[in-house]
Amino acid sequence: MSAQEPAHQPAQRIGVVAESVSGETRVAATPASVRQLLGLGYEVVVESEAGAASGFSDQAYLDAGAEIGEAWDADVVLKVNSPSDAEIARLRQGATVVALLAPAQRPELLQTLADAGITALALDAVPRISRAQSMDVLSSMANIAGYRAVIEAAHVFGRFFTGQVTAAGKVPPAKVLVAGAGVAGLAAIGAASSLGAIVRATDPRPEVADQVKSLGGEYLPVNAAQETSTDGYARATSADYDRAAAELYHQQAADVDIVITTALIPGRPAPRLLSAEDVAVMKPGSVVVDMAAAQGGNVEGTVPGRAVVTDNGVTVIGYTDLASRLPAQASQLFGTNLVNLLRLLTPGADGRLTIDFDDAVQRAVTVVRGGDVTWPPPPVAVTAAPAAQPAAAPAEPEPKQSKLTPARRFGLTGLGMLAVFLLVAFAPTQLAENFTVFALAVVIGFYVIGKVHHALHTPLMSVTNAISGIVVIGALLQIGHESRVVTALSFAAILLTSVNIFGGFAVTRRMLSMFSKG
Repeated sequence: MSAQEPAHQPAQRIGVVAESVSGETRVAATPASVRQLLGLGYEVVVESEAGAASGFSDQAYLDAGAEIGEAWDADVVLKVNSPSDAEIARLRQGATVVALLAPAQRPELLQTLADAGITALALDAVPRISRAQSMDVLSSMANIAGYRAVIEAAHVFGRFFTGQVTAAGKVPPAKVLVAGAGVAGLAAIGAASSLGAIVRATDPRPEVADQVKSLGGEYLPVNAAQETSTDGYARATSADYDRAAAELYHQQAADVDIVITTALIPGRPAPRLLSAEDVAVMKPGSVVVDMAAAQGGNVEGTVPGRAVVTDNGVTVIGYTDLASRLPAQASQLFGTNLVNLLRLLTPGADGRLTIDFDDAVQRAVTVVRGGDVTWPPPPVAVTAAPAAQPAAAPAEPEPKQSKLTPARRFGLTGLGMLAVFLLVAFAPTQLAENFTVFALAVVIGFYVIGKVHHALHTPLMSVTNAISGIVVIGALLQIGHESRVVTALSFAAILLTSVNIFGGFAVTRRMLSMFSKG
């Protein structure tokens, strides 16, 4: 090796550590994601029992190619929750920690990491841009949490979500209001709708109305102006919007059975959506799931981590571990998001993590680097509002189409009948017979093919099969003709049209099978 050639650097070690937060069941990497990390050139060491709460044994990690041992002294440490002071002390100087760090809410944590010489990547700082969607841990966890919120509400509600008519009486469907149509809200709408509930949703962004409708919900607009988000995350609402929304929430609270709130604003306490008065007008047995409980709650009276029952019999659920209540799937999605981030940070797939501050995603997630706090990053402009459409050119007036009046239609029908009468009356006998056969073939052929269900046809096949049906009926009526030429032509017509009809059905069946499950 020449003096100018750099020495080959060994692959870095990735450490997957166990979570110390009480009740946390997720793990930062699953056996499946460990294989992908090994494919990027890294060595992987997993702390013993790190995945036990998620259903992943140490043997599963060993089978995936990882080691079981001390993970805190690795070059890159993967976690779900932010490290405690004691855990930061276990990290070696110059190491990189990747976790949910809440940089906007915890500046003291960033300073502690910087003082320890740690590079920190915050998974909850991924920008909301298209190419970063595969790394967006917040969206993945919100999707699971929204689904789980409906499951928790259904468990406490204790009644059917779907309406039923039984011999014992009629059961009305449950009514669900979802406040916020972000990732968590849309997941909750889809889950509640699939269970048969009547679902309503509201959101400051009117452009989500189609998404709500596509999942089976009804969008409730708030008639007040609201500024559009430019970074993909929710913004604080205006005073006019808050007043109009408060009236809407109060009206809906008295009518619905379940309310699920999902409103969060990065870097700020959760906005208050439902007051104590709103909860007081809800029916006994109703349920409220406050998904923003960890950030102060959207509902007055929410207790983080607990479910409480009000004086009027309404259960207010403030669980902060909704995603952790589906640990295997949550860990799978979390691990996949981490792999996608590390793939971006390992462009050479050589097991060496590099950070490029010219890349908007890498700059955004890097909150501490080389002893310096680098949060907040430069803003990344992105908007969820639909792009402005260019002004449409004035449409040219369409030519007027003549419409048949009843008198004209009656006159044309009469002329047609007269023409048929004259043709039959004065034409040769053979021509009259052939015309009669043709007319019968048209009617019978049309009904024979027309009675086949449209799902068995493509539009083109249905037309050609109808024509073939007309031909084959006429040929069947002529095949016994005394003329051998007519008989031969009839036989050929029957053969060819039969091939066309059955071939058309065969092609249609093959096309439909492409859209069939299994």
